[in-house]
Amino acid sequence: MKHILPISRKRKLFTIPGKRTLLTLITLTLFALAALPQQDAVAQQTQTLFQGDVSHGGFGGPVIRFGSVDGSGAVWVGGRGGWIINFSNQHSISLGGGGYGLATEHRLPQPFDPDRKELAAIGYGGFEMEYTNRTYRLVHMTASTLIGAGGITIRDENLEIDDREADPFFVIEPGVHAELNVTSFFRVAGGLSYRFTSGIDYGGFRDSDFSGPNALITFKFGAF
Repeated sequence: MKHILPISRKRKLFTIPGKRTLLTLITLTLFALAALPQQDAVAQQTQTLFQGDVSHGGFGGPVIRFGSVDGSGAVWVGGRGGWIINFSNQHSISLGGGGYGLATEHRLPQPFDPDRKELAAIGYGGFEMEYTNRTYRLVHMTASTLIGAGGITIRDENLEIDDREADPFFVIEPGVHAELNVTSFFRVAGGLSYRFTSGIDYGGFRDSDFSGPNALITFKFGAF
């Protein structure tokens, strides 16, 4: 008579947790992950290029420049303005632009029409950036740079511009200034700059005729 051996059932090596257990584990894991960035944010502060409170303002106003053109005295008139970013009361920068035109009369060395009194009509402008140190002081120092372009053509004594196409040129003009706080909304600055031009070749004028030092006065009105 044959003996029938009982078939033994294999034991499970692990048990699958229930749905409630899985939800509990997932919830605890999410809470733990969310807490890690918060703890790190408390321990460390965000690093920035400039520390301290930052405030904003703006200004605009006329500018007068005194220099030379082809060896004779020259006056340039124009204006500039910008957006001011104050990093506490120690430092500030302004980002903006300006434009200037030649106000004095300068005849072309090599006129296109010798029978006419041909005068230089020239202007330039561009992006201007200025750094100001310790703006809270009555008198403080600033440093600026203009990078832009201009054009030169002909005009007559009645300020009528000739039909000829203007000759373009590149210009860069750094400068330093001493600035006086007159009121809370008005400042006056006197300074020195040096204008570098490239590309002028018109009616006998060259870059050397317009490149050189300038003295300037700037009037600023705005919220500083």
